[in-house]
Amino acid sequence: MSVDTARPAAPPPAGLDNRVVVDGTALSWRDLPELRLPAPVALLAHRARYALAAARHHAVHGTELLITTASRADSVLRTELSEAGFTVTDTGGADLTPSRPRAGEAGRLWLLTSGTTGRPKRVGHTLESLTTVRGRQPDRTWLCPYAPGSYAWWQVVTLSLTQPGQHLVVVEPEQLDDWPALAATHGVDAASGTPTFWRRALHRDPAALARVPLRQLTLGGEPVDQAILDRLREVFPTTRISWIYASSEVGAAIVVHDGRAGFPVEWLDRPAPGRPTLGVRDGELVVTSPYHGVGLAGPIRTGDRVQIVDGRVLITGRLDSDEINVGGSKVSAGAVRDVLTAHPQVAWARVGARRAPLLGHLVVAEVVPTATVGPPDEAALVRWCADRLPEYAVPRRIRLLPEIPVKETLKSDV
Repeated sequence: MSVDTARPAAPPPAGLDNRVVVDGTALSWRDLPELRLPAPVALLAHRARYALAAARHHAVHGTELLITTASRADSVLRTELSEAGFTVTDTGGADLTPSRPRAGEAGRLWLLTSGTTGRPKRVGHTLESLTTVRGRQPDRTWLCPYAPGSYAWWQVVTLSLTQPGQHLVVVEPEQLDDWPALAATHGVDAASGTPTFWRRALHRDPAALARVPLRQLTLGGEPVDQAILDRLREVFPTTRISWIYASSEVGAAIVVHDGRAGFPVEWLDRPAPGRPTLGVRDGELVVTSPYHGVGLAGPIRTGDRVQIVDGRVLITGRLDSDEINVGGSKVSAGAVRDVLTAHPQVAWARVGARRAPLLGHLVVAEVVPTATVGPPDEAALVRWCADRLPEYAVPRRIRLLPEIPVKETLKSDV
């Protein structure tokens, strides 16, 4: 790998002396490996320290950069990146040189979308567009469980890089099940994760979770229902709990601190200088954002389905997967999921469709029971749903799972 000279070195990031805990070892940003990166480069990180070192390198040198994990980069993606002019650098193996070399674009960062609607796409950003927290913040030690290179990962990383007093404790994949012990050991008092991430922690060891002295708890990346907010409030009665809506395309668009699912309907179509404008078009969330990716402008359709209930705008799931047609009646998978997760014996639920004669589809579900109470009876769960949902929306089959499934993105395809 050669040294990139895309632009003169920028002033040192303000957070270089912040503490960074990787692989259980406390370092600072300055102590991370010094990488020599060509431009443009796609870094496939096997360990967090190399992803963090690449982020620091970009902050100083402006190298055109895409970071992702080696496990996300299959042979097709590697070929696509090579054909787009990237040197594909695998920190655990050999480089793949670009098949169509080009000059690097100074200051450009690339993110991969989650790929929920197909193959991941590249979305262009800058460090400026990814740094959405700029005002002076109280000193915090943040937990970072996200996969390197994701939008949520960059949100925590840019905070620590650009703000003094914002320390970082990184969770590697093999530490995911026991992260509360790691967090308690290193004084984590702020943590961000998906609802699936928090549900797994609550399910596996709520006592260990309660020992983490959190002052700030953030969740996003998936639909956030009232049940998970209420359960987190029980464990952390004095902690500020926030949910955030953000994506690679539109950036951070919604932040809610009031402990209720969704956001107030009064926020719709309310322009404010420097802030995203939210709208609903044909049941889909539409965002006009100053933090959008390169090449995007104006109202951007997010692909997320919303419902307005009791003065709140609820995000229920992806348009292409949330709606189930049962004999001509439309069912929201998210609404059924929220009913199931509100049951005191259900820790997690996933709702889908199964083909059926005459009706076209039937609603089916998978649930993980809470660890502290015996598993619920399937018939009792069906009755619970029947008391709260129209007859056609009641799951006809509910399968119990032993553990909450989670992907590398910390999501579980709910």
